[in-house]
Amino acid sequence: MNIRSLLLTITLAGATLPALAERPLYQNEDAPLDQRVEDALSRMTLEEKVALCHAQSKFSSPGVPRLGIPELWMSDGPHGVRMEINWNDWGHSNWTNDSITAFPALTALAATWNPEMSALYGKSLGEEARYREKDVMLGPGVNIYRTPLNGRNFEYMGEDPYLAGEMVVPYITEMQKNGVAACVKHFALNNQEKWRGTVDVDVSDRALYEIYLPAFKKAVEDGKVWSIMGSYNRFEGQHACHNKRLLQDILRGEWNFDGAVITDWGGAHDTKEAALNGLDIEMGSFTNGLTSESDFGYNDYYLADPYLNMLKSGEVPMSTVDDKARNILRLIFRTAMNTRKPFGSKTTEEHYAAAKRIGDESIVLLKNSGILPLDPAKYRNVLVVGDNATRVLTDGGGSSELKVKNYVSPLEAIKAIYGPGVKYAKGYEAGRSMYEREDTIPESVQAALREESVRMAKDADVVIYIGGLNKNAWQDCESTDRREYELPFGQSILIKDLVKANPNVVVANISGNAYEMPWVKSVPAILHVSYLGTMGGASIADVISGKVNPSGKLPYSIPVRLADNGAMSFGTESYPGIEMGGGDKRQGWGNNPVQKYKEDILVGYRWYDTKKIPALFPFGHGLSYTQFEYGKPVVSSTKIGPDGKITVDVPVTNKGDREGSEVVELYISDLKSSVLRPVKELKGFDKVSLAPGETKTVSFEILPEALKYFDEKSHSWVAEPGKFKALIGASSTDIRQTVPFEYKE
Repeated sequence: MNIRSLLLTITLAGATLPALAERPLYQNEDAPLDQRVEDALSRMTLEEKVALCHAQSKFSSPGVPRLGIPELWMSDGPHGVRMEINWNDWGHSNWTNDSITAFPALTALAATWNPEMSALYGKSLGEEARYREKDVMLGPGVNIYRTPLNGRNFEYMGEDPYLAGEMVVPYITEMQKNGVAACVKHFALNNQEKWRGTVDVDVSDRALYEIYLPAFKKAVEDGKVWSIMGSYNRFEGQHACHNKRLLQDILRGEWNFDGAVITDWGGAHDTKEAALNGLDIEMGSFTNGLTSESDFGYNDYYLADPYLNMLKSGEVPMSTVDDKARNILRLIFRTAMNTRKPFGSKTTEEHYAAAKRIGDESIVLLKNSGILPLDPAKYRNVLVVGDNATRVLTDGGGSSELKVKNYVSPLEAIKAIYGPGVKYAKGYEAGRSMYEREDTIPESVQAALREESVRMAKDADVVIYIGGLNKNAWQDCESTDRREYELPFGQSILIKDLVKANPNVVVANISGNAYEMPWVKSVPAILHVSYLGTMGGASIADVISGKVNPSGKLPYSIPVRLADNGAMSFGTESYPGIEMGGGDKRQGWGNNPVQKYKEDILVGYRWYDTKKIPALFPFGHGLSYTQFEYGKPVVSSTKIGPDGKITVDVPVTNKGDREGSEVVELYISDLKSSVLRPVKELKGFDKVSLAPGETKTVSFEILPEALKYFDEKSHSWVAEPGKFKALIGASSTDIRQTVPFEYKE
């Protein structure tokens, strides 16, 4: 038993307390949860209820000490448990026992297209959080990938709401088995970092319900998530952290969410709105959410003394604080006061194996002319080029920074496989990992590094290029969006020069985003790698050498040009928005831009399909070192009614000479509709592992829900009678089989 559990046990079972049978109901873990909550609530003073509603430190909120109800401890880190932060400032506490396992970024998890990996992820991260005595893990994120410039895309699960929804549920379920609450974020419409605290999003109800809410809805209704984090932005004029439409009407009203709503740090802006519109716990107010401090204390928070005064004066009803306290007590009883939860563990061999397996399955083989895999017996004189081959990519990035106990770099792992003949050239200088500022690197330095690597490339058997983005500001980093679509630090020039010096170049760029590839035709092989954490270098090396057969698929499209992206094609009104003036000066957020989501429901592949704009690499794309053949589908019926279903069975055969896994994707196309609909939409997927020559049957069930669109007039989901197609393929553009069917009422 650890210290905190011991102290809690002593508090609840101390000599001053009555015998177990005589104790208050709220202490009885066998009693129904809501009865315990009501019992505790009935014993609390008004001041104790209000105290629950706001922070007491950077990452904790109070319990009720008089009643033996413990505080809540939260931690950043959708990809690992963040290092300890000081009680009352943003400095690192410099503990020696808070190193952890860094798991792959959520873009990598989404790229596995495997809910089993999501369950493994949630279980493993939950165990590490439990060991570190965290009650709430501030993740996962399920905001939709709308533009490749969003600096925080790497924390999310791609451009498709169905994929994100299917992947988030197992993560939540397995994490919460550890007595650790998932806190799904950022609710909602937080799809850029530029002006994140003020931008007012103008989006149609149809796009809201079809694109931006489904993954959150799945998290609540299927995942039974215990907490939700509000987002920084505005929607319909109100900040999302106390937005009546989002929190009261949708989250509580339509989805029956029974957990606690927590602000993003600094996301609260108004006491009355926070009181009335469904916010429960206010964190980090009067900071910029990550680094800055203020002279305001925790009693100055909107849901602290100002709220208490409003309650006493009758300006807001007492029922509001009772509702908030209920939600918070429910969260505390599920987590901090749960004495039956497991003990947890961290940096174990099992967790390293989990991180490695998820990383292995996430790497996407975009292109291969036959050079991959690189046989270690054949290639001994190997040149590795690129800053990301040695950079610790768990540093930086804002709140996703992690303090790893161990870190396997790509260069280290490649040397372990290919031996002493491996040489390294940095190729370019990326500077230090910093937040909201950056190093300025002289062009003379970049030119010298480029020349050195090109010179060394001429004598190598093969060049493995490991560059891409990193966690610096204006790259994949919280609080700043990317400035441009091309790779930074002159990398495209470097790659072109390397190919001229040596045609055997394998590009394995690390990134949480799409990027421009003007060299795509001249490079024989390209791997798309996300941030893979502790074991990332080993996953990259094993895929390159062929020990692991790549099976990842893109969770977002990679357009040829930035202007091809739907959000970027309408100008500044659509991204990043147009500044209107005003602003909350006390919060330091600046002006209030307004932004219109003018691409509406046509996000990602929906845009490229409908507008007939070919992507460089489409959503769902990913190659293998073997080949898969899709047989003729067998269908249970060609007609479906409101209460019916159609079963589609598709045989898939491994036609190659090595074992591999294939993601079989199901899309639905409405052939004639009274409203605009995308050419197709993802409605199912299954990942199957096949030995050489083996055949397995993949089964899909098509239900009426898969045929529906959101009707704004009736505020309901509608399936129109008519003809549809089920499209089965290896990507959104590589359709192998088609099944026509009809929907009849």
